[in-house]
Amino acid sequence: MFSEYIQAALDKAEYETIDNPEPYYVHVPGLVGVWATGKTIEHCRKELIEAIEEWIVAKLQWGQPIPPIAGRTIVTASKEPVPVV
Repeated sequence: MFSEYIQAALDKAEYETIDNPEPYYVHVPGLVGVWATGKTIEHCRKELIEAIEEWIVAKLQWGQPIPPIAGRTIVTASKEPVPVV
């Protein structure tokens, strides 16, 4: 579930070069606050994967919705009590 979502995010990622010691920058449109930099594109991609993982965990902990990407979703659990029968 997470791996498919992360792969969909990587497929949507937009890379660019910037004037920085880590010249590669990447972000994922639609995932606010998810970005990474790196000295190489591969390093940048690895950093992005970590950023996406941490972003998902934070969203789940805070009970915030996670937007779908390319039809991939992560459903957050309800905090409503469930009666035990």
